[in-house]
Amino acid sequence: MTQSTPLPTLHFVASDRPEAREACKELQDRYGIVPLEQADVIVALGGDGFMLETLHANLRARKPVYGMNWGSVGFLMNDYAIEGLPERVAEADRTIIHPLQMDAWAQTGEVHSGLAINEVSLLRQTRQTAKLRVTVNDRVRLEELTCDGCLVATPAGSTAYNLSAHGPIIPLDAPSLALTPISAFRPRRWRGALLSHTARVRFEVLEAEKRPVSATADNFEVRNVKAVEVRERRDISLVMMFDAGRTYEERVLAEQFAG
Repeated sequence: MTQSTPLPTLHFVASDRPEAREACKELQDRYGIVPLEQADVIVALGGDGFMLETLHANLRARKPVYGMNWGSVGFLMNDYAIEGLPERVAEADRTIIHPLQMDAWAQTGEVHSGLAINEVSLLRQTRQTAKLRVTVNDRVRLEELTCDGCLVATPAGSTAYNLSAHGPIIPLDAPSLALTPISAFRPRRWRGALLSHTARVRFEVLEAEKRPVSATADNFEVRNVKAVEVRERRDISLVMMFDAGRTYEERVLAEQFAG
């Protein structure tokens, strides 16, 4: 960045946590209040969940989002500091992510669609295990998966629910998706699959009335589904920003070597 390069204008948003709200006011007092439509970058104060909310709210404007951690989990966030923020943002590395499209058919026949930045997940609704037929690119890969659920995760979401379900961590620049079972009972040894980002995944719910299943695209849930299709939306690009030397790729690498 040269001395003559103008610094980015910033629009601040914060989660409901009082500490985040207070920090947001402090930053606005220091750097001014810029309307969203006039800002170059959105600065989000909160945790990873709030970063997800901000990216969803930003689907229309699609402005870069620079997060600072004021939440319980901050894997997607930068450290909070008030000094020199425009300079930090100007020098930050940019990471492009693409969401997943979920199309879910309810037992009533209605079709519901949503976008997921982290993952699309199917979960059993009752004490009964779910039974799913899994198809990838029009070819049935599992005739019957008995489980608590199953999910398809983006690289950005691979360190979230997917990691907790023992799915693989995917670098953000890898053209891949994770297909990960949740507490698979049969086939008991199936641990999931790593798919191309062009893959089209279809889940069919077997015994849907006896074993009801819900489908969720991040925080958008559809109950009592009978089929769900998932694919990547490469035509939608969202930008997250990370401090130089603290890129998402470096964090993913560090996570894989964590004790």
